[in-house]
Amino acid sequence: MQPIIQISNLSKKYKDAEMYSLNDFTLSINEGEIFGLLGPNGAGKTTLISMLCGLIKPTSGSFTIANLTYAKNANEIKKIIGVVPQEYALYPTLTARENLMYFGSMYSLKGDILKDKVIESLDFLGLLKFADKRIETFSGGMKRRVNLIAGILHNPKVLFLDEPTVGVDVQSKNAILDYLKELNHNGTTIIYTSHHLSEAEDFCTDIAIIDRGEIYAEGTPMSLITATANAKNLEDVFIALTGNELRDDI
Repeated sequence: MQPIIQISNLSKKYKDAEMYSLNDFTLSINEGEIFGLLGPNGAGKTTLISMLCGLIKPTSGSFTIANLTYAKNANEIKKIIGVVPQEYALYPTLTARENLMYFGSMYSLKGDILKDKVIESLDFLGLLKFADKRIETFSGGMKRRVNLIAGILHNPKVLFLDEPTVGVDVQSKNAILDYLKELNHNGTTIIYTSHHLSEAEDFCTDIAIIDRGEIYAEGTPMSLITATANAKNLEDVFIALTGNELRDDI
């Protein structure tokens, strides 16, 4: 497999901060992977994702996405990535269909192609019968599913997911993960962050555990478990590497 994301010596220090949020960070993510970025609060996950999405600039270092850089190819990168934030990025007074038609048009989708994509996605995630109901009437799990669809209507080559199943029921979680696996099977590389370590263990093909802006370990879930003394699962690995210290973050 070929790397689709190449990160080289990437660092970020915010103004007036005493420490770097990301420190000399180097990582390759191969095309077709479901790659988990796992770490405690304040580990640097959000900073890294924000830089990869072009929201903030690095202090030093560089990265490419599909051999493109934001300095030279910002518009091209924006067309091939999808972003699904943890917070709902939806208009509550619009219906699910209206939200998705709007977000699809922002990706330059239109006409029957967009309409069919919206219907297909809503149907796959069990929401078609609610297509013309306002988002403000939806449960958390339903909103989470619509939020996901909004980020993938344009069939991105790379999809960034921040806690895609947080706060949802088991049925919604399973529907979301099945949909993501189907996307990945069809060629989308997924970058995933979550605090649900058992979910990550089953879902991810490869994982990097990061803390204090650095990579502590990288590999398949099973290789990380095998390499850690007395570890029975990914949570054991996580605690062994990052410790039991509380990570309250303001």
